[in-house]
Amino acid sequence: MESAAPPQRRTARAPRPAHVFEMRFTSTPRGARLARRLVSHRLDAWGPPYASPENETATLIAAELTANAVRHGHVPGRDFHLRLTEAEDGHLRIEVADTRAERRPTTGTPAPDGESGRGLLLVNTLADDWGVTPRTAGPGKTVWAEFSPPSPPAAARGVVWIRPAPGNGALRPTRPRC
Repeated sequence: MESAAPPQRRTARAPRPAHVFEMRFTSTPRGARLARRLVSHRLDAWGPPYASPENETATLIAAELTANAVRHGHVPGRDFHLRLTEAEDGHLRIEVADTRAERRPTTGTPAPDGESGRGLLLVNTLADDWGVTPRTAGPGKTVWAEFSPPSPPAAARGVVWIRPAPGNGALRPTRPRC
């Protein structure tokens, strides 16, 4: 992977976190898969249900960042660290830290018949902002992405998600009774 700078967009916001989840994972495909699943599960517990666009977008971004940490940031015997932060306004930040500082992520044009090289293009498209910073707690780097969920359409405002009792089916939208 070549060394190049990610997009020059930078958000200056530091929203007050409403929820934080962080965990270390083994730097293996299994660790990346577990991290992706826990991001989806944690968001569901915080509010955005599994099938919501917010949950699916965050899960996809986390999947790409963790897969890159395993594939390009792996150092034998070292784990990667995932941190998911949701601000009070719903703004999400996903950070994945690995211990390999010299392999910085790049975006480029993948070969049309290539089997890789599209992950950061997805992150660049889905996230409002993303970047790379030096890791503060040791050697390596942190790749982060941020996005704000879109405002719900006017027809969906006022919809409340009802979480059924275990075993009674999926979440379903309903209008609150006044």
